[in-house]
Amino acid sequence: MLKPHVLTPNSAPFLFFSHGSLLSSHRSSSLRLRPTAVQLQKIGKRGCIRCASGEVQSSSVDSGAAISTLKAVATVKMTVGGLLSNLGLSRALDVTADLLGKSLLLELVSAEVDPTQTPSGLRRLRSKELENKRGDGRGERKDFERIYDYDVYNDLGDPDDDDDKARPVLGGSKKHPYPRRCRTGRPRTKKDPLSETRSSSIYVPRDETFSEVKSVQFSAKTLRSVLHAVVPSIQTALIDYNLGFPYFTAIDKLYDEGFTLPKQEGVGFLRSMIPRLVKVITDGTDEVLKFETPALIERDKFSWLRDEEFSRQTLAGINPYAIQLVTEFPLKSKLDPQVYGPPESAITVEMIEEEIGGLVTVEEALKQKRLFMLDYNDLFLPFVHKVREIEGTTLYGSRTIFFLTNRGTLRPLAIELTRPASPTKPKWKQVFAPCWDATGAWLWKLAKAQVGAHDSGYHELITHWLRTHCCVEPYIIAANRQLSAMHPIYRLLHPHFRYTMEINSLARQYLISAAGIIESSFSPRKYSMEISSVFYDQFWRFDMEALPADLIRRGMAVEDPTAEHGLRLTIEDYPFANDGLLIWSAIKQWVQDYVSHHYRDSSHVLEDYELQEFWNDVRTKGHGDKKDEPWWPKMDSPENLIHILTTMMWVASAHHAAVNFGQFHYGGYFPNRPSIARTEMPVEDLQREEFIKFLEKPEDALLRCFPSQIQATVVMAVLDVLSSHSPDEEYLGGEPELPWVHDPIIKAAFERFNGRLKEIEGIIDGRNRDPKLKNRFGAGILSYESMKPFSKPGVTGMGIPNSISI
Repeated sequence: MLKPHVLTPNSAPFLFFSHGSLLSSHRSSSLRLRPTAVQLQKIGKRGCIRCASGEVQSSSVDSGAAISTLKAVATVKMTVGGLLSNLGLSRALDVTADLLGKSLLLELVSAEVDPTQTPSGLRRLRSKELENKRGDGRGERKDFERIYDYDVYNDLGDPDDDDDKARPVLGGSKKHPYPRRCRTGRPRTKKDPLSETRSSSIYVPRDETFSEVKSVQFSAKTLRSVLHAVVPSIQTALIDYNLGFPYFTAIDKLYDEGFTLPKQEGVGFLRSMIPRLVKVITDGTDEVLKFETPALIERDKFSWLRDEEFSRQTLAGINPYAIQLVTEFPLKSKLDPQVYGPPESAITVEMIEEEIGGLVTVEEALKQKRLFMLDYNDLFLPFVHKVREIEGTTLYGSRTIFFLTNRGTLRPLAIELTRPASPTKPKWKQVFAPCWDATGAWLWKLAKAQVGAHDSGYHELITHWLRTHCCVEPYIIAANRQLSAMHPIYRLLHPHFRYTMEINSLARQYLISAAGIIESSFSPRKYSMEISSVFYDQFWRFDMEALPADLIRRGMAVEDPTAEHGLRLTIEDYPFANDGLLIWSAIKQWVQDYVSHHYRDSSHVLEDYELQEFWNDVRTKGHGDKKDEPWWPKMDSPENLIHILTTMMWVASAHHAAVNFGQFHYGGYFPNRPSIARTEMPVEDLQREEFIKFLEKPEDALLRCFPSQIQATVVMAVLDVLSSHSPDEEYLGGEPELPWVHDPIIKAAFERFNGRLKEIEGIIDGRNRDPKLKNRFGAGILSYESMKPFSKPGVTGMGIPNSISI
């Protein structure tokens, strides 16, 4: 079917609306209306101009039928300044046209009303519209255009500015496979004909740009302010890029006193843009960068030091996607032993059984599924020597082993750090464990700092950027290229694509670009994006992005038809999984209700060529480097369509929320989650001066390992912004799209979805008060609220927006 069910037996009639450009070739058959009144109404969050009692000037429509009266509704977005608020109720539509600088044209292109098919008059128009949106792949895009095309990530480097800023092209090759981004068509660089030149702004199709509310609240006042003004101010104020914090009380001053920033354009310049971060000294004119105390530290200032909190955050922190079950022992690397040496881990059975304290043997622990791991060995090990060539940073491959206690909590047993062999040094690896002597205890703290930096880098590059922002952009491009705006699946997905392309363009400009925030402040440094490409190549699969599949893949759940959601969790008190499965199931039920209404059997799915082309675009173009993989689901039944859509909507909403909005809570005090480890373990070379300094004053060794003052404050400022909800945030299941309101079946289904999400909020609140759930309740423990669907504006650590909008 072109046949998407535009109108169903219970649907409200649909009128195609245009500003004129789309229908310009059909002006001879237009139906011009002169409304007798303009009425401004509030429908949900939208202002609508209702035009009624129109009289026909031409009735040469497709059917040749004469129509004397027609009622139409045009939706006009309100401006921040309330531009339309000054319109009187009886002002003519011509006044509105003058304000907008363009006349409105309502054109009736078909008088047919077929309850299940697209009216013939619209078929050619929707086909032409999609053809225009696909573009021809030529020329540089302009900001007023609505063209959606694909390109590789060839704009991250800036070789013309500095040879050290040259970066490989990601995507389109076997060496660096990657999802596609939106094509901009900018000129190529002089030094690298494969790379695009960088510019002060990046093209985003105009339908994807921030609304005025979002632009004022988010773009102008927050992220851009931090990147344009605060970051340079921090660098000017602190001067020495490598200067660390001299003592822990100096870290505390960031929250208690802050530090003075250089003066900007005028008094209160930065404070007016980001009042949460920048304060003004009482009775003075100096602006001070002063951070709010993160919720984790507000509850328990010393929580970051405790092993139980280190472990708990793998299940209920900001990166709950990395923990996995240990299924075999000894642990072995899958890297080439000719290059990286013997694959066996240095963590032995004896070490594990000593730490367990004789409770069970390693063999019994494996059978009982009580050993778990953070495994950053094979992903990071090939980059260790490259990263170490960069001043002020280091890197290891790492494995961290945890034991599931009888109380349902995890206890860390061992950390293995590995440096592969080099032409001048042999391979080095050592295992660190919780200790009861001073030297061993401090080495354990340093090893945890190294792992914390590994986890931070993996979280930002893989769990956050790659698996949500980056992989969703091809879905958005494909939907706009192949699904018309009236297509029911486009209508379902559209709220989950809001602002994602614009926020991704900002990320390419400032965060993941050469010498950007990620490269400057996270452990992999200039190799950060290459590492994300390696992960995409080796591990990313669309069929594994569904929450149940992800949990099963990591050994954190098994299928069990008798259990809730059809899964039995390996760790019963796994807050992210417990709450996430509630959200996953709610989304799936809503999608099932919606799809079942529009697609009654497999033939309807197979015959919908817009839908088939959309899925083909996603697989063969948007994720073209993986187009031949056998694991792609087939778009051949309502059941598969439901699963595909649920996965896309989950990733864009709940997955992203789980790894984004708690960032300041956990990373705002950087000793808890250092973004980078700057120094090597002092025992890597016992002859070096660093080992002597460590023995004399181990606290200084830990502070030198942590991020520098510039790195820490820049990352904290960015995390504060990224953790914030905008006042115009649209939450999962919050407000229905207007077309759904007019369809009683869809309206009822959405109301059930909304009701279920409100019910889930109550369930989560109840779980956070349950003393039996040690991973979310206890003295000083931060409640797990990342999967609570709704939130007030600001940094709250809760709320699931429909889309990746920050």
